[in-house]
Amino acid sequence: MLKKSLLAVALLGSLTLSGCIVVKESSYDSDNEKYEGQQAEQRNRAAIAALPPSLSVNEALSRLGTPAFSDSWKNEQHNYQVLYYRTQRKHADGMTTRDECTAVVFIDNTLAGTGEMALDRIPKNS
Repeated sequence: MLKKSLLAVALLGSLTLSGCIVVKESSYDSDNEKYEGQQAEQRNRAAIAALPPSLSVNEALSRLGTPAFSDSWKNEQHNYQVLYYRTQRKHADGMTTRDECTAVVFIDNTLAGTGEMALDRIPKNS
C-alpha cells in the first residue's frame, strides 16, 4: 500500500511539473520593439550629454537624427529653436509625448543648453 501511495505521489508530481515553462522578460529581448526603444533612448541620453556648447542646429541634427518634436520662434533679439529627443518612457501606449523627451535648446543657432532648466530660461512669448 505504501509503495502505491509513493508511486501515485511521484506520478502526480511529475505530471504537474511537466506543465512548467520558463518565461523570458520580453523587455530585454533583442528582437522586441520595446527593447529597441530602450536602446534608442539610452543612445539619445548619451549623445545629448556629450554635446559641446558651441554646437549648431545642423550639427546636432547630424549627431542625433530627426527629433520627435521641434519648436522654433524669434523675438526682436534672438532666434530660438528647440529639438526634443525621446530619452525615457513614461506611458506604455506606443506614442512619444513631450514629457518623455529631453529638450535641446538653441539660441541664434548655437546650443544654449539641454533639459527642462534650459527650456525654462528662454522666453516663450515674442
